[in-house]
Amino acid sequence: MIEWASLSAEAKPVPRPVATPWVWAVAFGGALTLVALHTAFIGPDRPGPALVALSLLAALLGLPARFTAAPGTAVLCWLFLNGFAIPPAGTLTWAAHRDTFWLTCLCAAALLGTAMARVHHARVAYRRITTGVAGPFDTDLPAE
Repeated sequence: MIEWASLSAEAKPVPRPVATPWVWAVAFGGALTLVALHTAFIGPDRPGPALVALSLLAALLGLPARFTAAPGTAVLCWLFLNGFAIPPAGTLTWAAHRDTFWLTCLCAAALLGTAMARVHHARVAYRRITTGVAGPFDTDLPAE
């Protein structure tokens, strides 16, 4: 005899991504804060630490975001990096190799954060569905 059981009653849904405007608002405020702290404590002549800090911010903002938020997050972080973390402050410049590298780093960080979150959510959802079926590498699940 076949007995139907609802999976939705037991399984928790995968978290929904945060709306893109919220991610960009936090990117705006976070980048502004990080660049201001960088300029105050390190100075505007060393953009390397600011790039690292903004890349970490982009990766953290990628965790709850959609993939479509990554380019905007990268551009917002780059605007503050280019406009205020290098002299002359308040002036946007374009040095092709440098700025292309910076934008690539920031976008890659945001995409990496989003991809890591999606893989994590997929693994958790898969484990919820297959609870009780232990594979050879699943040490935290009980064996049958």
